Amino acid sequence: MIYIHVPFCRSFCTYCDFYSEIAEEGMFSAYTDAICAEIKRRAPEIDDSLKTLYFGGGTPSLLPLGALTRILLTLEECGHGGPYTEFTLEVNPEDIVEKGLPYVQSIKALGVNRISIGVQSFDDELLRWMNRRHNAERAEKAFRIVREAGIENISLDLIFGLSNLSDSVWEATIDKAIGLGPEHISCYQLTVEGDNALAHRLENGDYEEASEELCQGQYRLLCQKLSDAGYQHYEISNFAKPGFEALHNSGYWSRRPYVGFGPAAHSFSGRGRSWNSAELDGYIHTEEALSVEDEKVETLMLALRTARGVDTDFLHGNCKEEDIQRLEKAGALQKTGRRFRIPEDHFFVSDEIIRELI
Repeated sequence: MIYIHVPFCRSFCTYCDFYSEIAEEGMFSAYTDAICAEIKRRAPEIDDSLKTLYFGGGTPSLLPLGALTRILLTLEECGHGGPYTEFTLEVNPEDIVEKGLPYVQSIKALGVNRISIGVQSFDDELLRWMNRRHNAERAEKAFRIVREAGIENISLDLIFGLSNLSDSVWEATIDKAIGLGPEHISCYQLTVEGDNALAHRLENGDYEEASEELCQGQYRLLCQKLSDAGYQHYEISNFAKPGFEALHNSGYWSRRPYVGFGPAAHSFSGRGRSWNSAELDGYIHTEEALSVEDEKVETLMLALRTARGVDTDFLHGNCKEEDIQRLEKAGALQKTGRRFRIPEDHFFVSDEIIRELI
């Protein structure tokens, strides 16, 4: 599993707390040099047992084709080239519309077989509030361009849980997404974190966080409508048509080793985690070993985010029996065969359930 962080954006979204820089001429060449050098240096860390490649960001669709090609050639030179079982590129809808069909055909020719489109909403007023570059019409056009290029695995990102997102607008957004027919939909509840524009609005009294009742109601509506449309709810925030679960992200939840390249990218060796500092020039790689207790907590926390759940023996061996029995009696844990899972109607409060277990 390989992750490459592309820390460039044309503008900053109101809610975003990921590391990124405003893209300027000259940045891409130096960035690509640094990524290629890091790949050559750290290639022995790459585990190809799950052969996936994921370009995230930031906005990877800003990366010039020449830079993308150089990175792929470097991976190939180091013995970790394609074809990949799953090769995902995150894109901004506006980039797809501006660059058009030839761009998508070009990245497909380079091996990209899955595209994740950051739509977030199909409501123009909300998109302006988020400081997104696209509008609803351009988002739909971007989807159709990607589909026309022959990409058969498309994921859409949506956001809910905003105090200024009405239930009717949210339902219309879900319906629009379903109508387009993507193979995968990721939906995230908005959280106010870090030092972004939304955090400042909250501090200044210009924004009020959505109530738990509103968020839970929007999540319940999402689960119901996507289930009715044939999507499987395989992880708390992720829904897929059968056979289109994200292989790369599923690797994270099952604690598969992965290597992250680029500023602010994280890696996992199987026994320890490491990360690069969040700076474009001369980013530093830091490593940390995990204790046995850390590994247990991670395993439990990640497994219970998924519909598959956690192994019965693991749960009984690491959690108090009275807690397991109490949560099972309350319907917050469900035993199926040799595994325990959090049922979908309790996914929204999964953090509280996991905290009770650990």
